[in-house]
Formats: sequence, C-alpha cells, structure tokens
Amino acid sequence: MKYVLMFCETEEWEKDWEAMDQAERDRGFARVQEWLGEHSDKILHNRKLTGPETATTVRLTPGAAPLITDGPFVEGKEVVSGYVEVEIADLDEAIRMARTWPGCPLVEIRPVLM
Repeated sequence: MKYVLMFCETEEWEKDWEAMDQAERDRGFARVQEWLGEHSDKILHNRKLTGPETATTVRLTPGAAPLITDGPFVEGKEVVSGYVEVEIADLDEAIRMARTWPGCPLVEIRPVLM
C-alpha cells in the first residue's frame, strides 16, 4: 500500500531551528539523511518544499470566481515543509516510520488512492 508522510513545521519548531547555530542544524540535517537512508527501500520519492511564503492559494467557492492569493493561508499553525511517498504493508508500518522521524515535530500520514 502507498502512503504519503507529510512533514509539518510548527511556529515553535521554526523558532527553535532558527535559534540553532550552524553546527546544530548540520547535525539535524544529518539525522534526516540517516532516516531517509534507513527507509530508502520503502521510499518511492521525497521532496523538501520551498517556504510557505512562496505558496499560492487558490480558494474555490461554488458560484464565485476562484480567489487566488499569495501565501499558504491554511487554517492551522502548521505548514507542510516536505514529504515522502512510501510503499509499505499497512498504516501500522507508516506509523512506525513516522515515530522515528528526526525532523520537524508533526507528521501527517495519508493513504494514496490507486
């Protein structure tokens, strides 16, 4: 079964990341690379997304023209910053993978429709 694990940054996590010195950030990047390597046999592809300030939102409302705005403008305080698509046995395996994610503090898991 295919799942997407979406990695979400919170405002607090972003503040903590910015407060780190370069050596600490390099260690964080290294842990993420290790995690990707550990799971490379399951990962179909992965990407880091550009920052939320580069987003364009298209809000669709029935009976009205689409509203196009700069920025993510999501309801929550979390921003998706990257993802991996994996092919694994089931949701339990996706959860096991997500529990070991060394990056930002929130991982959303969704099945991919076939």
